[in-house]
Amino acid sequence: MEYDTILFPFTYIYLSEKLVSRMQTPVAISTEYIALGQFLKLADVISTGGMAKWFLSEHEIFINGEQDQRRGRKLYPDDHVEIPGFGSFIVVEEE
Repeated sequence: MEYDTILFPFTYIYLSEKLVSRMQTPVAISTEYIALGQFLKLADVISTGGMAKWFLSEHEIFINGEQDQRRGRKLYPDDHVEIPGFGSFIVVEEE
């Protein structure tokens, strides 16, 4: 994947012709959607899929600005996932 970058005054990356703050970590998926529990493992937030239920019960997750704790919640490209203390992510299509 190739990025064009602007380094001043803030760092940004371009993904699919959309400007995204570098503070958001892109997580590429090769399918139409990914379940939130699978996303957590793919984004290296948890080490095993079995930890998803526990993690979701202990931590707040915001998807596109709304809190959601459902392990099966479908995430699509361009969805924004914010996990306080762990980071901010954006779902992107794998090229």
